[in-house]
Amino acid sequence: MKLEGGCYCGQVRYVAEGEPMMQAQCHCRECQHITGGSPNLFIAMPIAGFSYVKGQPKGFKRDDIPNAVTREFCPNCGTHLVTRAPGFPAVIVKVGGLDDPSVFKPALAIYTCDAQAFHRIPEGLKTFERLPG
Repeated sequence: MKLEGGCYCGQVRYVAEGEPMMQAQCHCRECQHITGGSPNLFIAMPIAGFSYVKGQPKGFKRDDIPNAVTREFCPNCGTHLVTRAPGFPAVIVKVGGLDDPSVFKPALAIYTCDAQAFHRIPEGLKTFERLPG
């Protein structure tokens, strides 16, 4: 699979190639902060197949929690593009930045322990209170 995408203003663009490792929606509180309250929709793509082809993002990593993820944003418009988790062999690509978000086919919902009453989980989707075992 080849995914192409970028930020809202067009300053940063990327390509992600390979077999998706996971397609999910995350309901954790951290993702709710980043999305403005919604679950975070993502496709995990192999690190080796991911590259920025235009511009460079700005990274943000909290220094007050262990094993914090790095979130990469457009330095101009602030669009959250990807997340990189320590030890995870994939780049977590945000569905909102994809040129064609219709390719997203969620297979699971994670961190449902933090889900809000207004979050919707499609019927039949596998759910996990935290991460799958």
